[in-house]
Amino acid sequence: MEFLDLPQLLSACGTVRLPGSKSISNRVLLLAALSDGETEVRDLLASNDTERMLEALKMLGVGVQHLGGENWSIKGCGGLIPVKQAELFLGNAGTAFRPLTAALALAGGDYVLKGVARMHERPIGDLVDGLRQLGADITYLGNEGFPPLHLKPASIQPGGVVKVRGDVSSQFLTGLLMALPLTGETVVVEVVGELISKPYIEITLATMARFGVIVEREGWQRFTVRAGSRYVSPGTIFVEGDASSASYFLALGAIGGGPVRVEGVGRDSIQGDVRFAEALAKMGAQIEMGPNWMEARAPQSGLVAVDLDCNHIPDAAMTLATAALFAKGTTTLRNIASWRVKETDRIAAMATELRKLGAVVEEGEDYICVTPASLKPALIDTYDDHRMAMCFSLAAFGTPLRINDPKCVAKTFPDYFERFAKATTAAPVIAIDGPSASGKGTVAARIAAALGYDYLDSGALYRLTALAAQQAGVDWADETGVAAIAAGLDVEFSESDVRLSGTPVGDAIRTEEISAGASRVAALPAVREALLFRQRAFNKAPGLVGDGRDMGSVIFPRAVLKVFLTASAEARAERRYKQLIEKGLSANLADLLSDLRQRDERDSQRSVAPLRQEADAKLLDTTHLTIEQAVNQVLDWSREALQ
Repeated sequence: MEFLDLPQLLSACGTVRLPGSKSISNRVLLLAALSDGETEVRDLLASNDTERMLEALKMLGVGVQHLGGENWSIKGCGGLIPVKQAELFLGNAGTAFRPLTAALALAGGDYVLKGVARMHERPIGDLVDGLRQLGADITYLGNEGFPPLHLKPASIQPGGVVKVRGDVSSQFLTGLLMALPLTGETVVVEVVGELISKPYIEITLATMARFGVIVEREGWQRFTVRAGSRYVSPGTIFVEGDASSASYFLALGAIGGGPVRVEGVGRDSIQGDVRFAEALAKMGAQIEMGPNWMEARAPQSGLVAVDLDCNHIPDAAMTLATAALFAKGTTTLRNIASWRVKETDRIAAMATELRKLGAVVEEGEDYICVTPASLKPALIDTYDDHRMAMCFSLAAFGTPLRINDPKCVAKTFPDYFERFAKATTAAPVIAIDGPSASGKGTVAARIAAALGYDYLDSGALYRLTALAAQQAGVDWADETGVAAIAAGLDVEFSESDVRLSGTPVGDAIRTEEISAGASRVAALPAVREALLFRQRAFNKAPGLVGDGRDMGSVIFPRAVLKVFLTASAEARAERRYKQLIEKGLSANLADLLSDLRQRDERDSQRSVAPLRQEADAKLLDTTHLTIEQAVNQVLDWSREALQ
């Protein structure tokens, strides 16, 4: 599985131009396809969801032309779909699947609509029931009430009144409303129960109006589309920036200091999720807003918890759940039942991952309560859900973390993590690599003390692994067995010692035998993988100095300073000899020199993360330097790098 490791973040500041709204993008594409005339769609979101819609329109015979960048030309078919028989795969794109189901059910053709396994678990029965009331012929190809679907030509019932539930997904009502002009009849849609996600219906009505169809509305319970309604191209239409995506960067500003400004969506937006800014303001954030931009700063006294009905911001509300990790008190988000039927069960998923970080979480059918605690490093699962990945990136302000399957953000925001990185500042790392006995450990520890940073002796983790394997009777050549031990190490570092399963082992891991064992287990790829995140989790505020053999090449490739510390094999053997003699241990200089040369060969030739000087690392040969001279040189480099 692919993953992205995030260090602890220190601050956030900058300006982000948002990608186009997913909701608006797919609505515009479908209405442009159903219209009379050609539509130039500008600033379309480039994502998996829009790709599925564009692919479907092409298969249906609609003229689709890429004009470059985020601009497309759609030649409308005037409500008459050219291809009358097709099988469409729509992935996990609900904003494509639901509206296409409605439009194709009334288009007079024979179509099969399929998706990924999760799409086949997302209910669609209420939309199908509504369409059947109009005369649609729809068959479930799997479980009743769920995709995949087989659509056959409909027998339209004139003068119909369609009843549809509003408390599961607003996409059902959206799909119906957008398809109704294809009937040629006056149709009334009555919503049964409370309509959730009302702002998304506002987007639908506004977009339909841009294409010439006005829906008469009586509150949120009754909608009428008149006979003779037809879609007409507006010529050129611009897609707003995605307001849900804006929530992550506004939260960055509120948590990380700011200001962070988002451009492409603002006070004049038709998207309900712009009201996320109001929710953030209730938590204490300083919010400013213009017609096409929003900006957030952190409050001086810190964020405070809120108790909020989130029906009006169902997607953006997820961002509040992770922002709650940095607020005083318990945050309660209510009226979020729609989370249960999204790309994953978002209430359950959010609760599970928040608990991994140490938060106290209570979940119900339509609510979640989050009480913050001291955050701890965690491996965050994303459930193939783009919003889970983006929401949990915010937790990096409290702790280093790993985001599993980060590419799931491609559904709506393919370059999210690149933009996230540009808007944030991470705890800095100084990486010091070098061969055994080069003095890197002593130098690194002194640099850390001088700067007030944490110190990571990565070699100690491999020594501890070798010792733990020996104690467990696992051969150092047993890659699977040693990797399992590395993954489960019970280690505690203190200023004076290192403990393994509660027992002090500082001296035990420094013996020549364990040193040799550490070199052997460090050559095992599975062991290095098992210890990768554990090492990166040391990258916390205010900063870190790490020493080892792959600190700058593998563990911290973005370190602000990389140093390759070396010395001749003879000088290193002499240093090791003196250390052992001072501890009252017997030693043979010739044997030590031979052992060092063998270890150098093994470390430099291993297949994974071999010992080498990185191109951007500064070389420091300590053969003829004192410790003080080496420390002073690295300190000078550090101060330059940290300016």
